[in-house]
Amino acid sequence: MADGGETPGGGLGDEEWIAHLRLIRTPRIGPVSCAQLIARFGTARRALAAVPDLARRGGGPAPALAGVDLARREMERVAALGARHLFHGHPPYPPLLAQIDGAPAVLIVRGRIDLLDRPAVAMVGARNASAAAVRFARGMAAELGERGIVVVSGLARGIDTAAHAGSLAAGTIAVVAGGIDVVYPPENDALQYAIATQGLLIAEQPPGTEPRARHFPYRNRVIAGLSLGTLVVEAAPKSGSLITARHAGDYGREVMAVPGSPLDPRAQGCNLLIREGATLIQSAADVAEALGSIGGGVFARVGGYAPAPIAADPSDAERRRLIALLGPVPVPVDELIRLSALPPAIVQTVLLELELAGRLERHAGGRASVTG
Repeated sequence: MADGGETPGGGLGDEEWIAHLRLIRTPRIGPVSCAQLIARFGTARRALAAVPDLARRGGGPAPALAGVDLARREMERVAALGARHLFHGHPPYPPLLAQIDGAPAVLIVRGRIDLLDRPAVAMVGARNASAAAVRFARGMAAELGERGIVVVSGLARGIDTAAHAGSLAAGTIAVVAGGIDVVYPPENDALQYAIATQGLLIAEQPPGTEPRARHFPYRNRVIAGLSLGTLVVEAAPKSGSLITARHAGDYGREVMAVPGSPLDPRAQGCNLLIREGATLIQSAADVAEALGSIGGGVFARVGGYAPAPIAADPSDAERRRLIALLGPVPVPVDELIRLSALPPAIVQTVLLELELAGRLERHAGGRASVTG
């Protein structure tokens, strides 16, 4: 199943790993609900058995549970690729990533897992980057590697490619939007292979998944979650790079930006971030200084994460009270708890039931809305 024939992460039997993967690959079960189900029922096998009843309580049909054969085929395919699964809540899943809201329930990784134990910085930017920015990013990444800092990026054209190329010798992590065996963009075929053998390649989607537009925001949160901070080298005001930077800010990580000419649209996003409080970066020393100011605090929180158990059984009146507060506009879960005056465990249970019933959608920032 995993490298050397070991079970993924160790510590559990094959049946439980299969159940973990079935749970994760079941429609309507996202990272938040997967973590809550396992926290509530103790094992993935018991959680799978409970899904139909929870969906019924939420007022909808039960999702079609992913089959045993599907999970086994995925594990066999991952092993054949020289990769392995990392499951949330079990080493060696990256503890820094485990801190974020909606951390992936499973990662597929190929390469040097030891890189996850080193301090990391995300470096992102424009796909149509200027030649000067590409050269700067490559040099910056190489200097950061010399300082023992792992560079994380998304293997896209432009700044991402330069960041990986510059840091490959010292250690780089690439998070891809599709399957770990899918090369995108095509011209990065050789670079993706080099990262998988010399660095670390990470995917959240199953093997064979072609990257779609909806996958990139998920990838961006992983890039930010793996890193102590995110450095933006060039970016337009509404680019995916700024989304990654905002994720970093939401996670309590450092947000950094390289300033650029106000006459260049590709610099507007970076200049905007600096105006909003991002750290201005001109050298690798600036990055190291910025990360040092928060690194101890972030690492101090690592290792103590566990999803809060939700073992509450709401009454019909409590369900109605909470559902009345929900609508098509996403609302923070904390606000739902405050407005409903219900215990957090009750609120989380009702939201879980609604999600399994196909009536609730979860959004970034711990928000939720009803789907219809």
